[in-house]
Amino acid sequence: MLKEKIYIFKRKLQALGSGICFYMCRLFPIDKKLISVCTFEGRGGFGCNPKYIVEALHKLDSTYSYVWFVNDINKELPEYIKKVPNTVLSRAYWLTRSMVWIDNYRKPYGTKKRKGQLYINTWHATQGFKSIGLWRGKAFSTMAYLVSKNDSDMVDFFVTDSKWCDEVNPKGMVYDGNFLKVGAPRCDVLYGDRSKYKKTFRLKHKISEDAKVVMYAPTFREGSKNGKRLVFSEIWSIDFNRLIENLKKRFGGEWYVCIRVHPQLAEACKEYKNTDIQKYILDESKADDMYEILAAMDAYITDYSSAAMDASLTHMPVFMYADDIVQYTKDRGSLLWNLSDDTSKPVTNNKKMTPNLDLILPFSVSKDNDELERNILNFNKKEYLDKIKKYEDGVELVFNGDASEKVAREIVKFR
Repeated sequence: MLKEKIYIFKRKLQALGSGICFYMCRLFPIDKKLISVCTFEGRGGFGCNPKYIVEALHKLDSTYSYVWFVNDINKELPEYIKKVPNTVLSRAYWLTRSMVWIDNYRKPYGTKKRKGQLYINTWHATQGFKSIGLWRGKAFSTMAYLVSKNDSDMVDFFVTDSKWCDEVNPKGMVYDGNFLKVGAPRCDVLYGDRSKYKKTFRLKHKISEDAKVVMYAPTFREGSKNGKRLVFSEIWSIDFNRLIENLKKRFGGEWYVCIRVHPQLAEACKEYKNTDIQKYILDESKADDMYEILAAMDAYITDYSSAAMDASLTHMPVFMYADDIVQYTKDRGSLLWNLSDDTSKPVTNNKKMTPNLDLILPFSVSKDNDELERNILNFNKKEYLDKIKKYEDGVELVFNGDASEKVAREIVKFR
């Protein structure tokens, strides 16, 4: 407890120093055509919701200029975007001068927004499984609350896509401000015809144009110790040999597995080696944008990633493989769904967090390879599509493939 208090005290001192830098930079005027962007605390590059908003805005009005904060200056960005280092002084200077901020995460503690600026937080998930913010109870550290509150107090709009977000976000995001319910910009590429993304992906990996690909995207494990945020990974127990064979049996064709771990764990993916099927394993963990890759997939598997809901927008088969449900729920504090070891029962939404919704999860849940095999081989497309339709109606989903343009137009209206 004492170590946590010392840690928080140090963070507050650092925040005070950062704040002073921001106030000093107010000597510079706001550039009404300058937009600052960041993804995943600088670890991300040109991807997630901010990418699609910026692309739409650039088409709408090419007179805007952009700076993008990166931890790795070698990240590849379009030529119309300026890469800047994600350091305290760099953030203080560029954020203070920018008319608009776009982010999919939390701004660092100590960031100060000035009057006359617009901050749009797109977050990196809408509907999902993992409890967030205050819903985590004691698992939500004091430091995490301070960072969240500081950020939320600056936000002008959170971009959302459903009634689900209306229910979860006030406590989940520690936010009581305005929402822009237009859909998730990153999901625009999942709307309608996806053939160009499928072709591009297969050409990149030099596989047949008729080949089928399943994305396996396990989430990351997060906790805290003495108030410090920790992220760690676990080697997955899924049997890829068996998975590929079962997909062939049920859906036909030649199958590949595209591994996509969380950006914070991309290095860990290198540890996986399976000589028997290595040529069928395609690693896309380091790609900045997951969604053009997801648009190229034929099926999706995860444990607790919110991208399951996004993948289902294409009506591709989605399977959950969660081999640690009890432990994960304990570590997380709670989940947004009533997942349990009894995977034969329908999974309903957690009414404590979404009291005005009555939902059944449209995906099968497996806790081991035997169950995953049965769920793949017994997959019924018609029943699956009926479940998805009922779910989307239940959450009052907004998904029209034009979320990026709608957010871009909100920015253009802001002066």
